[in-house]
Amino acid sequence: MITIAAEQATDDATKAATLADEPRRRGFAFWVVRYLPAEIVGTAAMIMAGLGVTIWTDAPALIAIAALLGEIVGFYLVLAITIYIEQHAVSANWRRAIIRTFLLLVAEFGVAELLDTLLIRPAALVAGVWLLPDPMWGLLAGKVFADVIFYAIAAGAFTLTARTGLRDGRRSRERAS
Repeated sequence: MITIAAEQATDDATKAATLADEPRRRGFAFWVVRYLPAEIVGTAAMIMAGLGVTIWTDAPALIAIAALLGEIVGFYLVLAITIYIEQHAVSANWRRAIIRTFLLLVAEFGVAELLDTLLIRPAALVAGVWLLPDPMWGLLAGKVFADVIFYAIAAGAFTLTARTGLRDGRRSRERAS
């Protein structure tokens, strides 16, 4: 009887340790803090680039392309810095942190970005500029629509990289052992 109780206590301790190692369920505040700075810079860059080309053209497709490129640059500049800071804490040196940053950007946003950049966002931005009389409001409406789809995919990829240990360096430490 004592042996069974000891085994049960050991199993409970093992389960508790495993649960402690699992990333905790992330709430709304986590996602806001993680993505809001990149969204602010990306949106500002999108508006500046999109409205900037209206000096030369009123073609919705060209406005949308300029806006798309501006948003990509602004958004990923902030996220690259954010992820580098996160990875610098778990990497052996700055070179390793840069490599991990690049790999995590691809893992977290690769699929979402391909679908977003090649299909969803251009269509949403063009539709917004075409449907609404003011290009700024058209760009913002298209952006919001595309962002909902983008974040559904990106948040899932972030959770996957966290659960597999890629984000916190567990995988690299396990390989080294």
